[in-house]
Amino acid sequence: MTIHHEQGHNHAHGMAGTRLRTAFLLTILILVVELVGGIASHSLALLSDAGHVLTDIVALGLAWFATVRAAKPADARNTFGYHRTGILAALLNAGTLILIVAWIAYEAIGRLRHPAAVTPWIMFASAAVGIAVNLFIALGLRAEGGTNLNVRAAMLHALGDIGASAGVIVGGLVILLTGWQYADPIISLLIALLIAKGAWDLLAETVDILMEATPRDLNVAQLVRDVVKVPGVNDVHDLHIWSIAGGMRLLSAHVLVADNRPLAECDALIERIHCLMCEQYGIQHTTLQLERAGCAQGDLYCALPEHEHDHGQEHAHDHNHAHTTAGR
Repeated sequence: MTIHHEQGHNHAHGMAGTRLRTAFLLTILILVVELVGGIASHSLALLSDAGHVLTDIVALGLAWFATVRAAKPADARNTFGYHRTGILAALLNAGTLILIVAWIAYEAIGRLRHPAAVTPWIMFASAAVGIAVNLFIALGLRAEGGTNLNVRAAMLHALGDIGASAGVIVGGLVILLTGWQYADPIISLLIALLIAKGAWDLLAETVDILMEATPRDLNVAQLVRDVVKVPGVNDVHDLHIWSIAGGMRLLSAHVLVADNRPLAECDALIERIHCLMCEQYGIQHTTLQLERAGCAQGDLYCALPEHEHDHGQEHAHDHNHAHTTAGR
């Protein structure tokens, strides 16, 4: 018997989409301010940060688009809906973050070789606008982020901008007070390391989801032990646990039962296992197939001729292997 459960998937991404749209428009404002400030102050750091902001505008636009797409209901062609659109966009965002890190490192090395004279007070004003606006964006996205990898990617871009703008201000202060031109590129390299850590974690998580790997924080062995403790369950096999998107986990398994129970009791058993998955492991979408531990006399396929029965038992043994596997 196979019974399919799906509970409480929230396809209403309206609030996240609204915040991403606001972030997109505000980031355009930051780009204009930093371009004007960079040209006026002759600051390569500000112009470089403006280039960084330009990539953020592209990333936020992708995140906004992906969130709107994910809100579309499931259809006959995409029966799980469009949640993977957000994962693909998050993967692209992680890739752009890594490219940004490489670009910051390249620019920082260039400045170490050839320091440039700048007008600090214009740097301070422009960078302060960037920090204030990006802080507002990051706090808004943090409220919506949670397990949404796409929103988290956009938030990482905003935090990266805050760090870059703070580096511009600190570097400008050091240059203003000491005249040491190497402060700015050194701070930029430190910021690049922080962005790289977040980008790598995001990239690893999105790749795991696309590979349908078991979520890293889930103990499969303990999950099996918990299912076997449910009265009436003897064993679990052909177990698969994976994610469609961040926080949207799925499970399928064959559950070996010990006795010949009526359909109503089978439904209750499946419901108990499903509730266990929801409450303890955050898995709201389960597909469970119940199987008999033995074959009672009088069952249809137990009445086959001896050689066919043996062949059927061999085939069943091959299919219903007695070990637990995890994947997908």
